[in-house]
Amino acid sequence: MIKASIRMTIPTQKRNEALKILKSISENCRFNTGCLSSNIYGDLQENNVLMFEEVWRTEEDLEVHMRSDEYLNLLLVLEMSFKQPEIRFDNISISTGIETIEKARSRGR
Repeated sequence: MIKASIRMTIPTQKRNEALKILKSISENCRFNTGCLSSNIYGDLQENNVLMFEEVWRTEEDLEVHMRSDEYLNLLLVLEMSFKQPEIRFDNISISTGIETIEKARSRGR
């Protein structure tokens, strides 16, 4: 599983345009083969910061998406950022849930 995340700082006057494009990409992405999720987040502490996050089943699925015209629109949004965007691709081999918290909390007793 691959988690792709982009943190970008968008000027206030470009925020609505950026969100419109990101929402379109996110909604369409969910229909692509291998897309497990696609979300947009706003930073509550920094008004101009947006986070775009996608999770892909395989690296190959992500690469197909990155070669698409739709991904080109994402790159155009990145050009709106007035700071260098932070881009990460994390390869996730395992994922757990609440059992990890329960395990850690029970060890301290």
